[in-house]
Amino acid sequence: MIKYIRKPRHILRLVKYMKKFGDLIYTPETASGEAITKVESHTPKIEAPDKVKAGEPFKIRISVGPHPNKVEHSIRWVELYFEEEGRAFNPILLGRALWTPVYAEPEVEFTVKLEKSGVLYAVAYCNLHGLWEARKEIKVEK
Repeated sequence: MIKYIRKPRHILRLVKYMKKFGDLIYTPETASGEAITKVESHTPKIEAPDKVKAGEPFKIRISVGPHPNKVEHSIRWVELYFEEEGRAFNPILLGRALWTPVYAEPEVEFTVKLEKSGVLYAVAYCNLHGLWEARKEIKVEK
């Protein structure tokens, strides 16, 4: 016999109004309202080849901007993830870059090796306008 434990009402109300974390991330496709005006300056740009050879190192360049670079308004970090085809648990964190306002510009280059095709995701954080995502499909040839 299966017993169901009843959740307190305040828990049910809380769950009803909480968003999934992914719903808090802006993309060019999902931005609306005021966020539409921020797409160009906040969405990370991923520069990477469309095809690579399995196991061979290649470069991925991530940049954000043009964007203000002041203490009160700047891009603070970017993370690069990879969703690998056929992998049970995704994504894989490939790298992270942190920037100090005023002194460092939001550009970084990662050198990576992949064994399977998939999708690269770059997530950037602006201290005023939140999280912004870009993605790029990448094919791996044997």
